[in-house]
Amino acid sequence: MLPSILIIGAVFVGVVTLIVGAAMIWRDKSVLQMEDRLSSLTNKGDLVDPANLSQIAQLVSKNNGTKSGIEAVLSNWLNLSRLFQQAEVDMSVAKFAGICLGIGTAAASLSGYAGLHLGIAPVVGLSFGTLPLLWLLHRRKRRFKRFAAQLSDALELIARALRAGHSLAAGFHLVCQESSDPIAKEFGQVFEEQNLGIPFEEALENLTERIPNLDLKFFATAIILQRQTGGDLAEILDKIGRLIRERFQIRGQVQALTGEGRLSGVVLLALPPVLFVTVYRMNPEYLMLLFTDELGKKMLVGGIVMQVIGALVIRKIVNIRV
Repeated sequence: MLPSILIIGAVFVGVVTLIVGAAMIWRDKSVLQMEDRLSSLTNKGDLVDPANLSQIAQLVSKNNGTKSGIEAVLSNWLNLSRLFQQAEVDMSVAKFAGICLGIGTAAASLSGYAGLHLGIAPVVGLSFGTLPLLWLLHRRKRRFKRFAAQLSDALELIARALRAGHSLAAGFHLVCQESSDPIAKEFGQVFEEQNLGIPFEEALENLTERIPNLDLKFFATAIILQRQTGGDLAEILDKIGRLIRERFQIRGQVQALTGEGRLSGVVLLALPPVLFVTVYRMNPEYLMLLFTDELGKKMLVGGIVMQVIGALVIRKIVNIRV
């Protein structure tokens, strides 16, 4: 039984690897040409040659809407391309799906080889197959946190640039030059987009779509209103930056006060799975009743449901929005 499982897993991993490799080799070269052209035009401090704009427009119009089969299927449930952009990961959807399938298949095969029950193998494969997605979401969340921490300094820098007589676009370019990633890259992209002819309001809207931050939306709304109605934009930016700093101070206090509750939640949620694995290694027949007996199955489902409910309740208690 185990050799057959290993053979099936190995064949599946090999087929997935061949499909992903073929997709990467047969990738349309015009897409690579467009990426090289755009990357050469959007380097920091480089000037845009107007003669290249027509070539860029042709390349974009040619490749606009083209998606691989895997990307077209996954885009109905999850916009992985946007997640890659927000997490700053250079990877195709087909390659990412291949990695998830490969890890899941390998984990399921290894669980069967280790002597675990065959009914647990799909659960193990599904759990390990979602690890790349969890890593992607964690990287995205960490990048958003860095951006939020840098936003107040960027707003004050733009306000000082406006008082010194610079334009708003020059203020964005100054943030791109003086700050670090991720805010330097995002504000630099806004500057390059308006250099390429995109209206400034549309470039700000694209920024808020890439970075779903509430303070950033306030900032974009203030700029759009000021460009339509007038007013002292530098003073508005100073007030928004001060508000962001005060919110971060309050958030730090809340994190310190709820630290004990968050640690207790982690311990309580990790204790049942650890005990399950420990008892299974010591006495497998003792736990097999949960999978063979009808009452054991009901108890197992009830325990999982109660674990999920407990996790949601603990998260609701310690997650205080500021």
